[in-house]
Amino acid sequence: MNEPVLRIKNLHKTYPNGVHALKGVSFDVKKGEFLVIIGLSGSGKSTLLRCINRLHDPTSGEILFQGEDSAKLKTPNQIRTLRNRIGMIFQHFNLIPRHTVLGNVLVGKLGHTSTIRSLLGLFSDQDKADSLRYLKLVGIADKTHIRADQLSGGQQQRVAIARALTQNPEVLLADEPVASLDPATCHVVMDYLRKVNQELGITVICNLHFLSLVRQYATRVIALKGGEVVYEGDPNNIDEAWFEKIYGEGAKEVHIN
Repeated sequence: MNEPVLRIKNLHKTYPNGVHALKGVSFDVKKGEFLVIIGLSGSGKSTLLRCINRLHDPTSGEILFQGEDSAKLKTPNQIRTLRNRIGMIFQHFNLIPRHTVLGNVLVGKLGHTSTIRSLLGLFSDQDKADSLRYLKLVGIADKTHIRADQLSGGQQQRVAIARALTQNPEVLLADEPVASLDPATCHVVMDYLRKVNQELGITVICNLHFLSLVRQYATRVIALKGGEVVYEGDPNNIDEAWFEKIYGEGAKEVHIN
């Protein structure tokens, strides 16, 4: 856990409407850690993750992934290769409702499959074996042939995790992965993300709202406020004073049990 897998240096993002979402953000991510980003809505958390995997183009700064500045990647093929190495799951799952669970997970293999084969749905036996292995890892292998729209929200998010894993990513980004789920299901999904982190050794960078979850799952936390880093360190060291600095005076902590 000594060598950084990712280094963010003086990262800025200004949107066309003039919103300066990231203002000189800098931090390192160590290989194998479970890093959580916290902050109010609009603090820059989602923008940060989307810049890391180039869903958004950064305005300036460096994103050094395994020593290469991914902020400078220009061609679609270069960015596609980057996204194969940096998987991502989203708040709203982004599954294909009418496809089966297995079909949705196989979508993660598209970056490793020729265009013609992917259009025809011709996935190899190894692709299918990998997909089934990851469905088993997230505890949902018994739903393989069920349509995605027949699953609960928590089950759909676990399918999304399995889909991202089929890319064989070195880093997994999770943008508010439990924000759409009820409190009981939050822990189920977070437990599987921790399992991915610990058993597969995949570095996880996760945006979360609730400090009770952060303290339970994060090995380290970074807090953003107004597009700037205002805290970096042990989540258990965020006391009441730090909480007010991050979330504002009068803010109340909500606990997920």
